[in-house]
Amino acid sequence: LSGVTRERFLRDIYPRRKPVVLTGMDLGTCTTKWTVDYLSQAEGSKEVKIHVSTVPQMDFLSKNFVYRTLPFDVFVRRAAEINHQEYFLSEDEKYYLRSVGEDARKDIADIRKQFPVLAQDVQIPEYFEKDQFFSSVFRISSAGLQLWTHYDVMDNFLIQVTGKKRVVLYSPRDAPYLYLSGTKSEVLDVDNPDMEKYPLFVKAKRYQCFLEAGDVLFIPALWFHNVISEEFGVALNVFWKHLPAECYDKTDTYGNKDPMAASRAIQILDRALKTLEELPEEYRDFYARRMVLRIQEKAYRNDYG
Repeated sequence: LSGVTRERFLRDIYPRRKPVVLTGMDLGTCTTKWTVDYLSQAEGSKEVKIHVSTVPQMDFLSKNFVYRTLPFDVFVRRAAEINHQEYFLSEDEKYYLRSVGEDARKDIADIRKQFPVLAQDVQIPEYFEKDQFFSSVFRISSAGLQLWTHYDVMDNFLIQVTGKKRVVLYSPRDAPYLYLSGTKSEVLDVDNPDMEKYPLFVKAKRYQCFLEAGDVLFIPALWFHNVISEEFGVALNVFWKHLPAECYDKTDTYGNKDPMAASRAIQILDRALKTLEELPEEYRDFYARRMVLRIQEKAYRNDYG
């Protein structure tokens, strides 16, 4: 959708809770200014912690990457290369920066604090109230890099400043088919999944979009997304709290810890399942099925069709 105003977004798009690509937004001078040369000199040689991977598909579950530190200007130039003269693991290794706060355990990512010079070039579409702001995450990816499929518990805008991305999305209702481990899916290759290992994955309905420089993708909370950088590119994610602030885990600096009530409910469920183990198998099966029916009856939405 082109040139969507804040009013139109909040009235027509936001309430539908579906991903939408917004084009023609005024993002400031970043879309023209952020060349490799400009980026590398703008923030100088301050050190950044980056992911380095020898394969394009990064896997957070098996941790098939290493963390390394580079001066920002050196990192930008390396990430923009396909083959490297200097490298950590291999000459065609991929790089990924996801900015974090000063103390990643306690501080959120905020481009205004971590990259103040670059922050001046960006006009973030603030389609939310000031006090709902959670974080602004600066990201740089090598060409070909693919991030694991995951969901976040907050609404966010993925702002593609330079380069192109392909984003594959799945609805929260398809969670049963995504082989989840926490907030992440075990299915790494969404284009060629291992159907023997993940037979239910075929049931998940795939949505796909291509982001050009200057495009903004609205990703509603709980929607799964898998991001592929088709080219070297710079992006910015803005997360905001659309639930009351007290619903969120205060120790969450990444925006991906389940809401407090959900965490408590899962703990209670785990205790209930442990209690069922006191029964013989036949009874355990019977009462577990009744519990499932009760959950469906009490908590499932009936407008999912």
